[in-house]
Amino acid sequence: MRPDTLPFRPWGRRLAAVLLPWLLAGCGAAVPETPARPAMWLVEDDDTRIYMLGTMHALPAGTKWDAGKIADVADAADELVLELSPQELSAAGEVFRTLAPRSAPLPMDKRLSPEALARYRALEATGGDFGGDTLDDWAVMVLMGQRVTQNAEFDPSRGVESRLTAQFAAAGKPIGGLETAHGQLNLFETLDPQTQRTLLTRAVKGTDKAVEDVRALTASWARGDLAALEKVINEDVDAVPAARQAILTDRNRRWSAWVKKRLDRPGTVLMAVGAGHLVGTDGVPAMLGAEGLEVKRVQ
Repeated sequence: MRPDTLPFRPWGRRLAAVLLPWLLAGCGAAVPETPARPAMWLVEDDDTRIYMLGTMHALPAGTKWDAGKIADVADAADELVLELSPQELSAAGEVFRTLAPRSAPLPMDKRLSPEALARYRALEATGGDFGGDTLDDWAVMVLMGQRVTQNAEFDPSRGVESRLTAQFAAAGKPIGGLETAHGQLNLFETLDPQTQRTLLTRAVKGTDKAVEDVRALTASWARGDLAALEKVINEDVDAVPAARQAILTDRNRRWSAWVKKRLDRPGTVLMAVGAGHLVGTDGVPAMLGAEGLEVKRVQ
């Protein structure tokens, strides 16, 4: 496992690709380019423009998302802001290794029903033992997300953040982050045991369709289909309210506050975060709109 590209599939079958940037996947064969037009919004005042681009943290080969309006914005932007800065992303592996182990092993057959355990073992069989007995429930989901992403042949080096990071670094433009790796992982580490177990059980239940679902979600993202993205988010998170509050709503509220404060300084900013954070009534654009700011969809 590369320590700088930890995977994650928080709950359900599809959210890895839209919420958190710790995805690791194998490289697929070269394929023809597939055009994508992901959704992007703009909030601005007299001297500041902040573009908010919904990302996929890992993508299949051939996905061409960085043309047209996005290319123009990336060229014009003074800085790039991601969920995690490159430095924080590189620290994620060590943070995971620190937080993931249980204080005492607990066999997976004590955590999962026989049917769920069979699905879990089937996913393990596609690439090797997860070592889940020694890990917290949330950490087991991390490794499951890694495997699903590998099986789908998605690659973080083709993901939006990786490509934008390379572009801004080459241009000598600053790249910042909204959170720390420890802060993101600790969101899951501090969930109560019952919530963690619920998330793990739901994730295992969906393993048979996980690759299909992640690919379908990516197609919705590529079309800029907000209704489809919101449906996926709501289906997965509404079943676990404590997780939704901590992992989605509270973070979006903090990011909205960051956007409002950043408007006090002049410049053009490209803020690129998981697409799941930008859709729905508790997405960042909706939160900003509710506070009286004009937020325009520009792609």
